[in-house]
Amino acid sequence: MANPIRVLIVDDSAVVRQVMSEVLARAPGIEVIGTASDPIFAIDRMKKSWPDVITLDVEMPRMDGITFLKQIMAERPTPVVVCSTLTGNGSETAMQALAAGAVSVITKPTLGLKDFLKGSSDDLIAAIRGAARANLRALGACTAPRARTSVAPLTPTESGSAMAETTDRIIAIGTSTGGTQALEAVLTRLPRTTPGIIVVQHMPEKFTALFAQRLNHVCAMEVLEAADGQRVIPGRVLIAPGGRHMSLRRNGAQYVVDVRDGPPVNRHKPSVDVLFRSVARCAGRNALGVIMTGMGDDGARGLREMRDAGARTIAQDEESCVVFGMPKEAIKLDAAERVLSLDQIPGAMVAGS
Repeated sequence: MANPIRVLIVDDSAVVRQVMSEVLARAPGIEVIGTASDPIFAIDRMKKSWPDVITLDVEMPRMDGITFLKQIMAERPTPVVVCSTLTGNGSETAMQALAAGAVSVITKPTLGLKDFLKGSSDDLIAAIRGAARANLRALGACTAPRARTSVAPLTPTESGSAMAETTDRIIAIGTSTGGTQALEAVLTRLPRTTPGIIVVQHMPEKFTALFAQRLNHVCAMEVLEAADGQRVIPGRVLIAPGGRHMSLRRNGAQYVVDVRDGPPVNRHKPSVDVLFRSVARCAGRNALGVIMTGMGDDGARGLREMRDAGARTIAQDEESCVVFGMPKEAIKLDAAERVLSLDQIPGAMVAGS
């Protein structure tokens, strides 16, 4: 039998530590090797036995989770799943955690915490298993600091009038675990004349607005959380809101997005398959589909439908993925016309190939 995934739980809540330990103790292939009420205690425990995965609260006494996370990633990179209460400031802090190298985030409420942890045990276990498979070398490359001033245009600068035009080309991107860092690495290299981009990144509610704001500050393109009926135009990136599906439709000569509620697809809402299938129907050969790092198979079948409809399709390669799940499944289905590294994807997007 394979060795179990050894997990350290770091949270200042005794309830969280207790319930999370009970939940994980029942999961095959996972072993809780200890708990700690703050990072200082965690450091002492880790000196004796280093975990495979750390679950980490963000706001704790003596040392905050962000500082601890940065210290871990600098000294001995280890997969970290952030468990954060999503209040206004908490969401901002959790976004900083993702930027600092956290593999994924589990949203925990301020009330009904015990019932939530038990009811969401499958999500927690899946996040830990995905984190254990994370390619930390790729994650480290994605989290290298990037500034807006360092963005190098991949094509000659064109007039600003392109911002107001209707696009004939559409770029659709789907990603999950490791995607926040990968998207930043890609989007910061695109000029503002790039065709309109629509993105599904698996994220909880409230995160996508902050994520879009963060990207908007560092990208030449305008980055927004998508709203129902919003136009897709060159120079604009629309990110599907957490907890809502996003699809593309044609409105006369224009492309717009529909943002709707609905049941999860492939356990996700938003779902990459929902987006890709709508792009296959509405844009066909005028579209480019890109599937990047992520756990599971969401988007693989939708990318195949895009390719069958004449779209160009790309999958991120294994070496540059944090988790080679979604691209791997797309490649198995022969959905990807090309398999490219993260560094190669921006140029391919601009070239339309």
